Amino acid sequence: MVSSPITTATSSSYYTQSSLLFTPSLKLKLKQTHFYPSSSSSFSIKNTFHRNTLLTSPSPSRAYNLRHVTCGNKHVLKRGVSSVCFYNSNDSSNGKGDGLDWPILRRWDVPWEWYTVSLTSLACGLSFVLTGLLAAAAQPYLGFQIGDLSLDEKAELLFVDQAFATAVVLATLYSITNTSKENPDDVYRYDLRDPFNLQSGWLLWAGIGLIGALVSVSLAGVAMSFFNGDPPQRETDALARLLPLIGSSSASTAYLVGITGVLAPVLEENVFRGFLMVALTKWVPTPVSIVISAAVFSAAHLTPGQFPQLFILGTALGVSYAQTRNLLTPITIHALWNSGVILLLTFLQIQGYDIKELLQMSQ
Repeated sequence: MVSSPITTATSSSYYTQSSLLFTPSLKLKLKQTHFYPSSSSSFSIKNTFHRNTLLTSPSPSRAYNLRHVTCGNKHVLKRGVSSVCFYNSNDSSNGKGDGLDWPILRRWDVPWEWYTVSLTSLACGLSFVLTGLLAAAAQPYLGFQIGDLSLDEKAELLFVDQAFATAVVLATLYSITNTSKENPDDVYRYDLRDPFNLQSGWLLWAGIGLIGALVSVSLAGVAMSFFNGDPPQRETDALARLLPLIGSSSASTAYLVGITGVLAPVLEENVFRGFLMVALTKWVPTPVSIVISAAVFSAAHLTPGQFPQLFILGTALGVSYAQTRNLLTPITIHALWNSGVILLLTFLQIQGYDIKELLQMSQ
């Protein structure tokens, strides 16, 4: 007695033996059929194939062509005009891997828990403050007397201080957030490829974000001056403290561009967009995380009078980053914004304008 192919089939020869169920004239053709189901698939490919082959009443003259296609994140086995979809039960509709057309609506696959996020935020803030205090305390012991330094030497010292703070904060950030598990590819991502890609080109979206931020900040400034009347007094922020150095020499200008156009954007975008905004998407939708990170970014500058403009800029930086998943995009916007301000003020200073008065009028 010959045993039934169904009872003798094994996992390695299942498809071959199942074809013996039909008459010799029936040919079952598998055309490049490859299955890669995850362990969490909703049902077994083997059982589904077995059920479909048994329940179908084929005609002896009919040939069945099976082929594997992909529908978004789903694996589809097509036979004739019918199809069976194999999907992963871990897929959800929360914006992670659900094939949304708008990247800004997708969340990151955040690998950090709440305690890692809290510890990292605290450590970055403390490391930035402590490095500033340490640098200020160490200057007399290193032979630097601020009152005796020239403007170029002051600009150089500021550059060294900013470079030191940037290195310490980024080292703290990366060391803590890389300890739990390997980060996904779109976390702390720098990618120079396809800069003008319509969907994710970092340079294209940097231009779009910069123009959007300029227009929005200008409109906000007009609205604020209309409702507030007299412009408010400018706080003693970083730009106000740099005014004596602006336009003093080409060396000072180069150091200031290095501080505001390179070091500050790299530091702030890694912290506020690359870490904070990404981490928040573990608990809130991405648009909400953009708004929260923009608010924290604005508050961290300690200039309440500049909060609306900084909030708009932070929102533009967050949107551009969510669109491209590439830190080069917000860093480029931030760098062009800061260095553009320095270069414009330097040009006006050389032309004889009172840039302090101009800054006051711009509020």
